[in-house]
Amino acid sequence: MKPLIFVCTQDAWSYLVFSHILKADGFEVELAQDAEDLISLAEEKPGAAVLLDCHADVQDAPEICRRLKNEAGTGEIPVIASIPGGGGNQHMELLKAGVTQSFVRPFDPEQLLRYLRTALRPRGEPGPSVPEVKSDIFSVGKLELFPRKHRVQYDGKEFPLRQLEFRLLCVLILEPCRVFARDELIEMAWPENINVEPRTVDVHIGRLRHALKKATGKDMIRTVRSAGYALEAKGI
Repeated sequence: MKPLIFVCTQDAWSYLVFSHILKADGFEVELAQDAEDLISLAEEKPGAAVLLDCHADVQDAPEICRRLKNEAGTGEIPVIASIPGGGGNQHMELLKAGVTQSFVRPFDPEQLLRYLRTALRPRGEPGPSVPEVKSDIFSVGKLELFPRKHRVQYDGKEFPLRQLEFRLLCVLILEPCRVFARDELIEMAWPENINVEPRTVDVHIGRLRHALKKATGKDMIRTVRSAGYALEAKGI
């Protein structure tokens, strides 16, 4: 049975990245948006750890941690915080609230995975002998995308993408062949509190399609009328 990690965040992009990193290393992932969500999920299924995604403009992270530690169903679950650089005050508040471990962004995903492997390993059990997964790489066929480095390459050759097209590709490459609706792409790829029209999505998808075709010689974006867009996996 795979260890279950609850990812507590209200940011769709953060959830996508953390979900990919954790699933690629053999963990199950469940999304929770607040303490109530976490407590409810923990009552339904046993969680191995909580990953708390903290942001400078969201001040309730320590309170969420405090509530988890005070609840019978979640009090013993390790709480790991991902905190922004310069968030010293928030870090201190989290320590007071009982956080188990903190990582200051930006950090290497392997640090988080290494900590989870060690913290969740039963006492006396040897460490894994299998090679570690390169979970900071999104890939389909010859197409490889490196989110932390903002790099994308095809068949070993790097090519440029604008920031928004890069984020759209990050979403599409997570589930090749799945059709993402425009509303989903807006929620996952655009910053919060920005009004985005469906036509704007079409424009940026068009730019992404052109960039991919120029780099690969293939039309890799499939348009499904009235439904959305998908990344083609065949022949890549």
